[in-house]
Amino acid sequence: MAGRFRFRLEPLRKLREALEREAERTLARTLKAEREARLYLESLESKRLALYEARRVSTGQTVDLELLRSGERYLVVLERMQLEGYERLRLASTQVAAAREALVLAHRNHLMLVRLKERRALLHAQEEQRRETIEMDELAILRHQRPTA
Repeated sequence: MAGRFRFRLEPLRKLREALEREAERTLARTLKAEREARLYLESLESKRLALYEARRVSTGQTVDLELLRSGERYLVVLERMQLEGYERLRLASTQVAAAREALVLAHRNHLMLVRLKERRALLHAQEEQRRETIEMDELAILRHQRPTA
């Protein structure tokens, strides 16, 4: 009778599968942080452009110096915020690259055990088939043996 295949490394395979899923979630979180950093920088850029547009004076209009000075101060603040945003984006991009590497490694480790399990299951099935063939051959020989005496 055929024995059931049992992969002894199944707990390790399940652990590596869980590690792969965790690496996927980590990558998703880092991608979200990177996307938020990009959106933050885009909003700062749109604020900067809106300020330039608001400061534009038509021909013949008087220039409000107080408004111009406050606009300059706000531009300095926006530039500082942009520098911080670029640093945040750089950090987020680095984390995304690290998370991608971790996911690739986790996937490779999990896939290695999945393939090993498949190969072992195939070898087990072949061995069981070979045993069944030998048993059937022995039964056929026993049935067809002529009694001697």
